[in-house]
Amino acid sequence: MFYEDLSPYAYRDQGDTFFDVTDGMRFASFEPAYDRLNIGWLEAGRSWPSGRAPRNFGRRLLAVIDAQQVNDMLGLHECDLCPTPLPDSHFWQTPRPGDLRASAGTGEIRVPGSPGTVFAAPSLVGHYVLDHRYLPPQPFIEAVLAFDPYGTWQARFPGIRFPWIPEDAVLRHVDDE
Repeated sequence: MFYEDLSPYAYRDQGDTFFDVTDGMRFASFEPAYDRLNIGWLEAGRSWPSGRAPRNFGRRLLAVIDAQQVNDMLGLHECDLCPTPLPDSHFWQTPRPGDLRASAGTGEIRVPGSPGTVFAAPSLVGHYVLDHRYLPPQPFIEAVLAFDPYGTWQARFPGIRFPWIPEDAVLRHVDDE
């Protein structure tokens, strides 16, 4: 699925659903009060900017990916930039030989940008940066370097690692749906 970097997010029109990373069974789903901009929705056959990311960017990006579960889907998206599909016997969360990050994903991440703007990226963005040399736009790089997914703002929903959860959001359990 390809979306141009910094274009308005359009992958999912039902709002954002953040899962509690402590157990994956609780979630807060809401209509965001922020604008979402696409980052890193790459596809084979489409060009993308490549190059070397700033020092510490990859580490900080992986921290965000590891700390968040946003809009997790039941399906699995495998990287189509990699030369060959993985055999069914390969566990999807295990990186390919020679890769630094798993080449399949099930969800997205959110990174706060300027006031009222959030960057929306697939969880595969870490694989794209580390293993395919994708170079995201500078505003996203700066936002990742500034964002602490373990910040002190998370007191209300400690397992949901994002600061802009609206006051009226409710923590639900998967069994409640």
